[in-house]
Amino acid sequence: MPESQIRAFIFARGGSKGVPGKNIKPLGGKPLIAHAIDCALSCPSLGSVTVSTDDPEIAAVAREFGAEVPFLRPAELAGDTSAEWLAWRHAIAHFEDHGRPFDVMLSLPTTSPFRAVEDVENCIAMLRRNPATDAVITVTEADRSPYFNMVRFTDEGQVKLAAEFDGAISRRQDAPRLFNITTVAYAVRTAYVKRAGGLFEGAVQAVEVPQERALDIDTPYDFKIAQLLANDQALQDSASG
Repeated sequence: MPESQIRAFIFARGGSKGVPGKNIKPLGGKPLIAHAIDCALSCPSLGSVTVSTDDPEIAAVAREFGAEVPFLRPAELAGDTSAEWLAWRHAIAHFEDHGRPFDVMLSLPTTSPFRAVEDVENCIAMLRRNPATDAVITVTEADRSPYFNMVRFTDEGQVKLAAEFDGAISRRQDAPRLFNITTVAYAVRTAYVKRAGGLFEGAVQAVEVPQERALDIDTPYDFKIAQLLANDQALQDSASG
């Protein structure tokens, strides 16, 4: 799959409620979005990265760090309740309308600043190896299980295990392995985005990534953890240098 058939995108709308200004908030000495841009530009399989945003300030920062911003996303595709799947379709349509079609869309959300180039390349490689696969996502092993240490409330106010399992489970390790979806990377065939209504309608595979590279920043607490990790990494880099 040549580079020209793969295009990397970062979908970064303005108006974040959980962490105001999240996409350009400084982390480790540069805006959050710059971490995703730098990773994309470091991937051998990717020649460039396009940012889809509705926010002129995000667009300016993205261009400063080497991303293309050929359009501003329509407001109706950038609201709190807007489906990102539709923003994916909009981005694909823009390039097709301008005579630049491609086969695979690589989405790198800003919220996973600790992803590694190998995580992205592994997603692309898996999609290349499996022609019948529509999409490849990234996951990390869950540390809680609905079969062991997650509960739900009943109508009577009691609690029961969130999911029943055929057989007694006395340790979490005995429960079926479960995984959390991460925002490290999504590799999706453009034909699938255009015909399907959502990610899991088709054949989806996953690349497992370690937890230390899978932090997903969604809340102020998540951002504080990210700052601690970034500071720790800076200290390690300084000591090794």
